[in-house]
Amino acid sequence: MISLNLPKVPVPHQVAELMLATMPESVCEAAVEAESAVRELGRLRPLASDEDRADREDELGRLALANKTLAAYSPRFVIGPWERAA
Repeated sequence: MISLNLPKVPVPHQVAELMLATMPESVCEAAVEAESAVRELGRLRPLASDEDRADREDELGRLALANKTLAAYSPRFVIGPWERAA
């Protein structure tokens, strides 16, 4: 089987609003929470200090909780900690 690594294409703002309007409120909130957690994970350095490590673990927990809600709606919505936030 051939798998293609296609680049992510940005979604226009109006299209994103239409898509969000069709989803339940809890899924929209989880998507925002996941994006926020990914943004914070990109800001933190994992081996810098004890406080940064603790903050990183907290953000990973927030991301996991948001991903649980997103995956219940659709497994394709899961956001990994390695992904870049918009």
